[in-house]
Amino acid sequence: MASFIVEGGHKLHGRITPQGAKNEALQVLCAVLLTRERVVIDNLPNILDVSNLIDLIASIGVKVEQVAKGKFAFTASELDLDYLRSDDFLKKCNKLRGSVMLIGPLLARLGEVIYAKPGGDKIGRRRLDTHFQGMVNLGATFTYDQKLLAYRFSGKQLKGCYMLLDEASVTGTANIVMAAVLAEGTTTIYNAACEPYVQQLCRLLNRMGAKISGVGSNLLTIEGVRELHGTEHRLLPDMIEVGSFIGMSAITGSELRICDVSYRDLGIIPDAFRRLGIRIDVDGDDILIPAQEHYEIESFLDGSILTVADAPWPGLTPDLLSVLLVVATQAKGSVLIHQKMFESRLFFVDKLIDMGAQIILCDPHRAVVVGHDHMRQLKHNNMTSPDIRAGIAMLIAAMSAEGTSRIDHIDQIDRGYEHIEDRLNALGAHIRRVEN
Repeated sequence: MASFIVEGGHKLHGRITPQGAKNEALQVLCAVLLTRERVVIDNLPNILDVSNLIDLIASIGVKVEQVAKGKFAFTASELDLDYLRSDDFLKKCNKLRGSVMLIGPLLARLGEVIYAKPGGDKIGRRRLDTHFQGMVNLGATFTYDQKLLAYRFSGKQLKGCYMLLDEASVTGTANIVMAAVLAEGTTTIYNAACEPYVQQLCRLLNRMGAKISGVGSNLLTIEGVRELHGTEHRLLPDMIEVGSFIGMSAITGSELRICDVSYRDLGIIPDAFRRLGIRIDVDGDDILIPAQEHYEIESFLDGSILTVADAPWPGLTPDLLSVLLVVATQAKGSVLIHQKMFESRLFFVDKLIDMGAQIILCDPHRAVVVGHDHMRQLKHNNMTSPDIRAGIAMLIAAMSAEGTSRIDHIDQIDRGYEHIEDRLNALGAHIRRVEN
């Protein structure tokens, strides 16, 4: 296990370009299994979750070729059926949350799949009902194998149908779409997730020969086709990295240019930071964050305390609430952070309280932050990262704190952020990686 040693209090300056989107990468990497032909994916981030998924699909039999930095070609002409039934396959699935999106493509192509319960962030219960019910709606059956501690899916000929999802699950929608593109007949998915990354997946599949309409809405219609072919695809910039860099710049009082952000795909994210008083200027497809000594949280029009809450797209992504919470600790004013979608993501705030932040944790989903207005600097602390997003929030807090902090278990941060210490040190941060 590695740790970060972070010397706080240093301003950032310069420009930084966000990596390719992690959440999109995990979806489109699973989609390469739907065709025997070559699929080229560009702007793949060099992060642990993506590397692990590439290693997993390579073990399944996908030929992987690195074309250039961040650009890979995948050819799934022959799949290793014996490996798909092996203990090693189940173990690798168990270590990677994104592996759940292998179910739809493998079921569509092979008619069967054995799948272990996935791993991932420890942020509370993350049910798989939407994924499984979607497969059942398409005509598959599944049973739980107590001996293997795995699920067995079977569906030799999936058939299109109408379905209303019980939740607008991003990965659930992606999984069902990938299964439906090769199903017989027409599938209609209502209450589908419509995040930019789901839109990107649908556009990729359409270029591969799928027939998906309604892209960008919560009502998708999919006409099944017999086969898909190869194509090329480039990932969007990672909106969570963009938000993280905005937060780092604001809390350290730094001036920063964030380049090539695909601003139109950021949705409500810039406005969420603006409501905390952070100035964000747009220059073409770049974001400029000027140095601010103070930023003041807005109130609602009736004068009541601002509430920042997550919601399905086009609402605010839950992945940025941890960053917004940390940034609010140095704002002027108070804000209620309401994390609706996950039940354990706010438990890291006790470490921020130890650093001197004024936070009231009301319950597992809500926290009130009373900002310091940069009148009191956070104090250094020793912390352990429980998940990717809490980890980056801790890093942001440490960068603004007085003294030197230590963050353990940073493999969680590595799962979502590419060479983050090198990129931030190039901007003026003082972050050192140590092996324990």
